[in-house]
Amino acid sequence: MGSIIEKCPIFVYVVTKADGFHYRQPWVIGVQEEIERLTKRVEEAEQVMMGVSNLSKQIETLEVKILSGQVDYLTVQVADLEKVCFE
Repeated sequence: MGSIIEKCPIFVYVVTKADGFHYRQPWVIGVQEEIERLTKRVEEAEQVMMGVSNLSKQIETLEVKILSGQVDYLTVQVADLEKVCFE
């Protein structure tokens, strides 16, 4: 008695025929390498984008601190001018 592979034409074709589809063709290897290379580039780009986002937040925080300091300074100057002008 033969195995199911010997009896079933689907398995016989898939398993026993040396038709070139059962080993990696050079172009398949090239495509897989290109996919890996592009995947790595996408991952690196994602890291850069995250870094840019973090830097943008830090810049915004610094701008707020600087502007808040300027507002505080101007508030003091206005108060001093009001004292001089209205007293």
